[in-house]
Amino acid sequence: MRRLIPFFVCGCCLGALYLGTLFLGGAPKASAADWPRFLGPAATGVSPETGIHQRWQQNPPKVLWKVALTDNGYAGPAVAGKRVFIVDHQGDQDILRMLDLRTGEEKGRYSYPEPARENYGFARCTPLIVNDKIYTVSYSGTVLCLDLNTGKPAWTRNLVREFGGRIIDWGYSWSMIIDDNKLIVQPGGPNAAVAALDPATGATVWAGGGSDKNGYATPVVATLNGKKQYVIFTAERLMGVDPANGRMIWSFPWKTGCDVNAATPIVMGNTILITTNYGHGTALVEVNGAAARQVWKNGIMSRFTTPLYLDGYCYVTTEANKLTCFDPKTGETKWAQSGFGWGGLCAVDGVIIACDGNSGDVVMFDADPSAYRELGRVKPLGGQSWTAPIVADGTLIVRNKKAIVALALK
Repeated sequence: MRRLIPFFVCGCCLGALYLGTLFLGGAPKASAADWPRFLGPAATGVSPETGIHQRWQQNPPKVLWKVALTDNGYAGPAVAGKRVFIVDHQGDQDILRMLDLRTGEEKGRYSYPEPARENYGFARCTPLIVNDKIYTVSYSGTVLCLDLNTGKPAWTRNLVREFGGRIIDWGYSWSMIIDDNKLIVQPGGPNAAVAALDPATGATVWAGGGSDKNGYATPVVATLNGKKQYVIFTAERLMGVDPANGRMIWSFPWKTGCDVNAATPIVMGNTILITTNYGHGTALVEVNGAAARQVWKNGIMSRFTTPLYLDGYCYVTTEANKLTCFDPKTGETKWAQSGFGWGGLCAVDGVIIACDGNSGDVVMFDADPSAYRELGRVKPLGGQSWTAPIVADGTLIVRNKKAIVALALK
């Protein structure tokens, strides 16, 4: 049986004392059905699961549990080993919570100082879970690596203090990735638009990518023209950096109002799809060595939702409160369905699940570029629901500003 032991945290020094509950009995065992990072196991927003119930009009998903949240925000959930991890907030502390996937029972928590004032909530990141470690980043730039075997921090770094990073209008909002034993972060400091850390120790491997302020989008691992690189969407540009040293390989200027480049870029061959709001739109960028050019641009604008790229077509909720399907090769709109706020999407077993960011409706529809065909909708929470839903181990997980809920898909 897993035992829970309380431990205490000092509000002024991370790592000296602890607050919360220690997880004992070993780290959760990962499985192929997990959703261990932002955009899921393959970073595509697509779950590999099959056999889910797809006709919600006749067979709506059953609510398994609901748990209250206190951060009033939008941090995304991650799942590993039948545990749900999410960053909550209370007082002047961020709280990494671990919930049982089947029951919602809290199995552990770790709290650490986060003095930021509420600004559309606090933390924005989706935890990253790799082996027996979990990684988070706070609104004001605290990067935490927690050992899930001991419940204690393995290390912590501060992006503002240590890299000269700048806290932009809505705070550090991207999620981290690990590639080739490098944890990729985006400080947004002098010659540190992007940096690589050792996942085991937190030591700096390199910093580079110029000195842009950070954007809100999560970095992407890509191979363009046969060269591996990290695609970074800063406040000012889209760029590729060398994984070996952080040197900028190419860049494409893309500066928006309020510096909101938030949707994660979609890599397709040697092209990259980007979309932003504030009057900018969506564009396809072609990369050729050290050069990048615009192939097309249209008026589709995503406030922050990452488009879902599935079977050659893109689906996204837009600034115009429409769910839109378009051809990323040409920018042509295939269909647009009104009545969707700025909610996120995920795909599973040939269908797409989207949140209406305004009403909190959770909608299932066919992944079909020829027409919008709804398969049913439920309202497990309601209210403003901007965070993308996820699917893990036959379970749909949705959050709004006040709670998180799990629904059975099988």
